[in-house]
Amino acid sequence: MLGKYVDLTREKQPLIHNITNYVTVNDVANIILACGASPIMADEVDEVKAITAICNGLNINIGTLNHRTIESMMIAGNEARRLNHVVLLDPVGAGASSLRTRTAKHILEEIEPDVVRGNISEIKALANQSGKARGVDADVGDAVSASNLDQSIAFLKAFSAETGSIVVATGAIDLVCSADEAFVIYNGRAEMSRITGTGCQLSGMMTAFVSAAPKAERLYAAAAAVCTMGAAGEIAYAHLAPYEGNATYCRRIIDAVDHMDSKTLDQEAKYERQ
Repeated sequence: MLGKYVDLTREKQPLIHNITNYVTVNDVANIILACGASPIMADEVDEVKAITAICNGLNINIGTLNHRTIESMMIAGNEARRLNHVVLLDPVGAGASSLRTRTAKHILEEIEPDVVRGNISEIKALANQSGKARGVDADVGDAVSASNLDQSIAFLKAFSAETGSIVVATGAIDLVCSADEAFVIYNGRAEMSRITGTGCQLSGMMTAFVSAAPKAERLYAAAAAVCTMGAAGEIAYAHLAPYEGNATYCRRIIDAVDHMDSKTLDQEAKYERQ
């Protein structure tokens, strides 16, 4: 079912504007290319409006936040909204500082992104539920598990209903929620958390998947992106030699996305719908 969004993204080849963090910008660009879309990285105030206008989607990532890029994010976000382009917000580190939390909430309220993708602590911080971020990582006490799965889904569905955004919380168990439907996704490996930027990469690729999909199918496209990233992590890990570590693993994940197609994803995707 979800595999068709891999092929659709390759067919549509959306151009994705990324205002993202400088720690992971190269990997974000490469994974967007690997999934068949095209990236453009631009955060200069004087050009972001024009760049947004020629793109199909906007990925806003606050990972290395500063006052200059905050202005760029708001200009680009408002232009994307005016043009009815897809907007994704990745609220990296929300809850870790007042600037990050305030900025993420401002973008959420003014831009009204189509998708919010973060870890569960970041999303709780946006929802004023005191997420316990460990820097830019989720706190273990917030983690989604079998014991709190129903409670977590209810929270994310309610937050989606409140904001109008598709809400994606990634971790050991990934949740992709609208106000009335949820995907519970079990793809991925724990080793992916040792690579800087897998979440940032997912946000870029998800923006591409959602931009390529019909509006009524954006929830499914977001779920397909999560399954693609997780399946790529599994495939890449299986191809590691005994002496290879997380640097090679990062490259192999991008390779696995590059080789992903609808048949492979439909075979590898592990999810349930609620």
